[in-house]
Amino acid sequence: MTPSQGSERRARHADIRRGKHRTDEASEDFSRGFDALGELALAGVQVSARATDLATGRVLFSVDDHVVMPTASIGKVLLLVEVAARLVDGESEALTVLDRDPRDAVGDAGIWQHLQSPSLPIADLAALIGATSDNLATNVLLRYVGLESVRARTEALGLTRTALLDLVRDHRGPDDAPQLSIGSAKELTWLFASLARGEIVSPEVSQRVVGWLTLNTDLSMVSAAFGLDPLAHRRPDHSVLLMNKTGTDGGVRSEVGVLRGPRASVAFAVSMYYADTQLSSRLAVLDGMRQVGLDLLEFVH
Repeated sequence: MTPSQGSERRARHADIRRGKHRTDEASEDFSRGFDALGELALAGVQVSARATDLATGRVLFSVDDHVVMPTASIGKVLLLVEVAARLVDGESEALTVLDRDPRDAVGDAGIWQHLQSPSLPIADLAALIGATSDNLATNVLLRYVGLESVRARTEALGLTRTALLDLVRDHRGPDDAPQLSIGSAKELTWLFASLARGEIVSPEVSQRVVGWLTLNTDLSMVSAAFGLDPLAHRRPDHSVLLMNKTGTDGGVRSEVGVLRGPRASVAFAVSMYYADTQLSSRLAVLDGMRQVGLDLLEFVH
């Protein structure tokens, strides 16, 4: 990097810190989140974020929301859309039982790998993905519907910067996709806002996907600010209702969701890409995401 490039980078990050990327209509209520994201950007974290008013579509704030970022498990939402569309077309297919296979085996997220049952219905596998981002269930469903079908569905939705690239792997080799999924905050907020409005494929498909996503137990990022029970928040709690999906990988923290409150509702996406070499770096990223969440909560509540 040349000295001039370094100066440009510092200036760009300083602009984020001052809130340059806010829209003219954005409220100063989001200053806490902007300051937190600016501090992270100055520390070398790649930051992308966006929030829109669900009712009007007005952009509340944005930071490099067009940038394609690694989003880890968030891409599984695209798989859920494809599965939901198939189930709506053939309702009886929801009870079709799929077997797990040694080739599907993968660790980390999910509970099916710890259960005795070797087979589960398609709808149950989707629920496991919504609830715990179950990696084994993801691979089994991907084998059933095919990654190409998910890609075709993604393209049909008009998404060009968001994609599920591969199945889940414990280790990624040189011939594998470098990330499980990618996405831009702009497209992801559109996707979740459209799901909430029943506009993805059909109202029935959208409703089914929303039902799975409201099971999500990961409230460790932006949603850490909302004070909800991670294990039970499918109904309004203090007039707050959440639908979200998170993505976690080495150096990746990403969350997209819809937050409803008594005053307003918002669609949001926040992605971070950072050097996960120290626990303090990870905690700083999570705290920055929570600061954005506090601003969102104040806006809707």
